[in-house]
Amino acid sequence: MTDLIVRTPHDTAGTCRAGCGACCIAPSISSAIPGMPDGKPAGARCVQLDDSNLCRLFGDPRRPLVCQRFDFDFELCGTDRASALARIATWEAAT
Repeated sequence: MTDLIVRTPHDTAGTCRAGCGACCIAPSISSAIPGMPDGKPAGARCVQLDDSNLCRLFGDPRRPLVCQRFDFDFELCGTDRASALARIATWEAAT
């Protein structure tokens, strides 16, 4: 038997959409973040998210492990930023 895996153009790269920033806004983060020693609540913009919605700590060892492990997933992030924000917020509320 052969398994068929269908990928869309959005998930073949396996990387996030630059300038989305949904994962830096929608979920709560309990780990300390530089500038946010107590982490951040769900829906709050991380202080490390710049005006272009890019993480200032990307590639920096101070970036929290939870952030390093969060990766693009088409089913979670959807086709655009609004979808990603809504889906991550729903996921956050469920957990």
